[in-house]
Amino acid sequence: MLLNVRVTDRAGLDGATAVWDAVRVVEQELGQNGRVLVRPSGTEPLVRVMVEAVDAPVANAAANRIADAVRASLGSA
Repeated sequence: MLLNVRVTDRAGLDGATAVWDAVRVVEQELGQNGRVLVRPSGTEPLVRVMVEAVDAPVANAAANRIADAVRASLGSA
């Protein structure tokens, strides 16, 4: 599942503690059965959230939880 989250401050991702806390929780839940990638776009006001999991609904729910943390921490554009 890949989500492009439009934000007002993509540069603030490194210091967005709530985002990284959400990522850690998802990584613990997935264990060896998935992976998470969160990074700012280099050219657009976006943060890209990618979650791979064995089941699509699990990946979708996890990506949306992280995306919610991104919006709350970095503003929703």
